[in-house]
Parts: sequence; structure tokens; C-alpha cells
Amino acid sequence: MEQFLQQNLWILLLLILWTIPWKGWALWKSARLNDKWWFVALLVINSLAVLDILYIFIFSKRKRLEKSIE
Repeated sequence: MEQFLQQNLWILLLLILWTIPWKGWALWKSARLNDKWWFVALLVINSLAVLDILYIFIFSKRKRLEKSIE
């Protein structure tokens, strides 16, 4: 594994550059919407931004709709 990472360091860098902005945006949205469980899940689970993107575009919108109905 170490040899693979040394030979393909650019893959690791691309994954980091892809994941960090999505994770930051998703964590920011979950904190603003007071979604404590989502915040913890997004912080702990590393899914290469898949879970983060789903939260941003699907689950956070549901929460916003629920709040506007009340």
C-alpha cells in the first residue's frame, strides 16, 4: 500500500482536493440547520464526498421544507 501511494501520490492529492470542499460545505449546512446527527455522521464517515453531496442536495432540503411548513 505504501509503495502504491508513493507511486500514485497525485491520486491521493486529487481525492483530498475533491473531498475537503464538499465535506466543509456539508458540515457547514448541517451546523446551520442544527442537524446534530448529520453533523456527526458527516464528520466521522469518509465516503469520498458521496454522503456529503447527498446531504447538501437532498437531505438538507427536506429539513428546510419541514421547517417552512411548521
